[in-house]
Amino acid sequence: MRNRYVLLADLFAIAAAGIGAFVLRFDWTFLVGQDEVATYVMAALVIKPALFYVFGMYNRYWRYTSISDLRSVAMAVFFSSVAMGLFVGVALPSRLIDLSFSRAVVVIDSLLTLFAICGIRLSIRIIGESRAPLADPRYPLEAGATSVPKRILVVGAGEAGVMVVREMQRNPHLEMEPVGFLDDDRAKYGKRVYGVPVLGNLQSLGRIVRVARIDEVIIAMPRAAGASVRSVADMCRAMDIRSRTIPGVYELLDGKASVDRLRNIDITDLLKRPQVEGRSRFDYLHGSTVLVTGAGGSIGFELCRQVAHARARRIVMLGHGENSLFEAHAHLHEQFPDVPLHMVVADIRDRSRIRRIFAQYEPDVVFHAAAHKHVHLMEEHFEEAITNNVLGTQHLVDAALATKTQRFVAISTDKAVSPNGIMGASKRMAGIIVADAARQSGRKFLVVRFGNVLGSRGSVVPHFKRQIERGGPVTITHPDMKRFFMTIPEAVHLVLEAGGIGQGGELFVLNMGKPVRIKDLAEDLIRLSGFTTDQIPILVSGMRRGEKLEEALWEQDATIEPTDHPDILRVREPGRTKEGDIRLAVQALEIAAETGDRVGVEAVLCDWIPTFTAPSLITNVPHELRPSARG
Repeated sequence: MRNRYVLLADLFAIAAAGIGAFVLRFDWTFLVGQDEVATYVMAALVIKPALFYVFGMYNRYWRYTSISDLRSVAMAVFFSSVAMGLFVGVALPSRLIDLSFSRAVVVIDSLLTLFAICGIRLSIRIIGESRAPLADPRYPLEAGATSVPKRILVVGAGEAGVMVVREMQRNPHLEMEPVGFLDDDRAKYGKRVYGVPVLGNLQSLGRIVRVARIDEVIIAMPRAAGASVRSVADMCRAMDIRSRTIPGVYELLDGKASVDRLRNIDITDLLKRPQVEGRSRFDYLHGSTVLVTGAGGSIGFELCRQVAHARARRIVMLGHGENSLFEAHAHLHEQFPDVPLHMVVADIRDRSRIRRIFAQYEPDVVFHAAAHKHVHLMEEHFEEAITNNVLGTQHLVDAALATKTQRFVAISTDKAVSPNGIMGASKRMAGIIVADAARQSGRKFLVVRFGNVLGSRGSVVPHFKRQIERGGPVTITHPDMKRFFMTIPEAVHLVLEAGGIGQGGELFVLNMGKPVRIKDLAEDLIRLSGFTTDQIPILVSGMRRGEKLEEALWEQDATIEPTDHPDILRVREPGRTKEGDIRLAVQALEIAAETGDRVGVEAVLCDWIPTFTAPSLITNVPHELRPSARG
């Protein structure tokens, strides 16, 4: 309905409310010969619509009236009633109305106005929904489409499930009919949500699918643990029923669950953990200039996405790969068109270039996610690990200290714990550089360590998926190898949380849960792809240099302290064996790397990392017998 018609309806309602207030306060005979009735009503017809306009009551699409809209209506009516009270206060001394005027009329009038104005807007929605719904442009109606709607069972009767059901009801062109909900909250059993009954709990899925002749199951539990999603998915697979899911809560930053966001169940859904409720400590990002290194990578892109959602003033996306950076920028610009994004193609190993970038943009916060991360590749090209992970970090820290940067959050890895490879040792040295800068400057420079993330570029999950697409086999290095895993959105969310907790010099470690056997991960991916391990075999290729059977999140004699966030731990690890200036160590590493002196690199790393085992010392020892092979 056009808002000019809404305005006409409001004028009638305002007049009726004003007159009704006098009638309820007195009686019908009081209206005869009372000039203040006309004066009051005329004033209301001028004051109230003007304030309604100020509060945006005529620039909304009332066809989709929501609770939020009604709160705005209540605020507009409240302030218009205050204005009417001020009018009465001015009109009494000036004799515009009689001195015997009852102030109770203003109170009654405000209540009647509130009911009338809300009623008009709710009526618009009721009338609109009772009519044949218009086609949603996202779901065009195909000519001649006469197929029977699929019968849908929604698992989860919370906000996400309700949003999905309402979209199905508003858009019959989706050809999806919500038959019922399943939810473990017993208080919801037997109730109806938007006319759709809650039929039972998750354990009754099999029975309800058979009895209600369900065609598809939608899992709408973005906050649920992976075990719950796995249980539902396994039951659907056993009954040969298609199942899809809503992305996790960290992916739904805007909180909007819709049918067009439904996707097939992924490995990330099976391994995710329930979201921990709590206050987000993202205030430090609001209105700040944030620089993210490695912005074209999986972690860097997600950092940019969540920082943009936190309303940063601008984001500087620094990366070395122009193609990945360009794609990341394009995606972010579509999602957050109002957030200024600056692409900077640069190599963090270029000291003078990094200094110029920091001088130009003067970032308040830096998230350092750029790194070489592949263990066996860095064993073969140790020079690259040193120059990128160690020297690059030193250049960034120096540039940050030379400008006004107050927070510097470096991303680390579990491979930095008791490292037996150059990659892990280089990341450990990077953490030492950041901690040393925090001690020297007193600024909030800190390190956040976590394990593997699911689905990052070059990680094991995309590699397994490519092997499955080719028809197999899927190759693993050892049947007993285990790794810690976390979804990218969850890991980044906790990194941002840690950035708000840190005061400088800390090492924060994310609670990664229990380690996952790589073989089990491969089997899950094969099943999710619609195959069995008989169709897609798993082969063992053997461990490579620098790898361990299991990783650890901290050293054995580390001190673990809780923080305000249950998924973030503060870890204090034993100090280095050699006292001295970290800059001298970095210079020695730079010289050794430039000359290809692997022994020189390992010697410096051994001096500064007490638990580092130089790979050259264990090259000829079987992996199972190496001193650090079991973490």
